[in-house]
Amino acid sequence: MVSTGDTAPDVSATIANGEVEAFELSDHLGDGPVVLAFFPGAFTPPCSNEMVALQDHLDDFEDAGATLLGVSADSAFSLNAFRDEHDLAFDLVSDMDRDAIEAYGVRIDIEDLGLLGVANRSVFVLDDEGTVTYDWIADDPTNEPDYEELLEAVRSA
Repeated sequence: MVSTGDTAPDVSATIANGEVEAFELSDHLGDGPVVLAFFPGAFTPPCSNEMVALQDHLDDFEDAGATLLGVSADSAFSLNAFRDEHDLAFDLVSDMDRDAIEAYGVRIDIEDLGLLGVANRSVFVLDDEGTVTYDWIADDPTNEPDYEELLEAVRSA
């Protein structure tokens, strides 16, 4: 599992930004901190709550020079619909192959909901060089991160 002090694994996936495009994490490094917010599944209540809360703090992330990215195993088309429904102004990464989920060590099964091989709710802050400067992984995937602590970590990155 990736933790503070590790070099963040580079990942390739698809990004949902209103369009559907190729995504390389390394393309986003060097312009300020990068926040990777992994979540189990679009359109589920806890995930919707978290992504809306991140949207509510988006100005604070941007003021700190950070790029905020949500990451899940959902398709890019589903993630674009999710962005539209919740008016999310940040990009979502579609990790259908689970490459990022596996690389960061956050794969879980939520059998009660039929969600297998999805991302556990977790957040990683990467500095310009791609070093993980903050990590938070939920003990229970319905838990949300401490947003003030996360913002402080972004400001310090």
